[in-house]
Amino acid sequence: MKSLGVIPSVYPMPVLMVAAYDKNGKVNVMNAAWGITCYMDKIALFIDEDHKTTMNIRESKAFTVSIADWEHVDVADFFGIATGNRMEDKFERIGYHAIKSGLVNAPIVTEFPLVMECELAEIVQTDNIHAVVGRILDVKAKEEVLDEDGKVDPMKLDALIFDQFRHGYYVTGEKVGTAWKSGKGLMKDR
Repeated sequence: MKSLGVIPSVYPMPVLMVAAYDKNGKVNVMNAAWGITCYMDKIALFIDEDHKTTMNIRESKAFTVSIADWEHVDVADFFGIATGNRMEDKFERIGYHAIKSGLVNAPIVTEFPLVMECELAEIVQTDNIHAVVGRILDVKAKEEVLDEDGKVDPMKLDALIFDQFRHGYYVTGEKVGTAWKSGKGLMKDR
């Protein structure tokens, strides 16, 4: 194997749209790839404390996390390269819409197909990490990304995934196995 040095090497990474209100009720959204669900009702976002969205979350104690999809790749990328600290009209300039969550004091960006409504559980800050942890109070999805059983269909969701190696966006592909079943045959005694 060839040494690549120390580089971010987890693949795939999610493309998460994190939204929060500032103290005046203004919407800010950022693109965060460094996030993961932890437990059934928690999400951890490893985002710097100096992000406008992080400051807003500290203030409002709430946020939403949307899954970005292929249809909105340009806006998702924009939310990653534009900073709310320097661009006052970051959300307004793209022409998207936000409604207030009925559960938390945070905006839901209506263009994205799936959203988690979160209240701030804690902020973990050590010498090595800064993590915003949210308690997920509800997940909402557009009807068009649901299957006949009312579950999210990854093929309909067209969720973006981020490639740290070459800085690309991709969408999920075909199903190649079933969790908790594909490896069952290996559980047998030999």
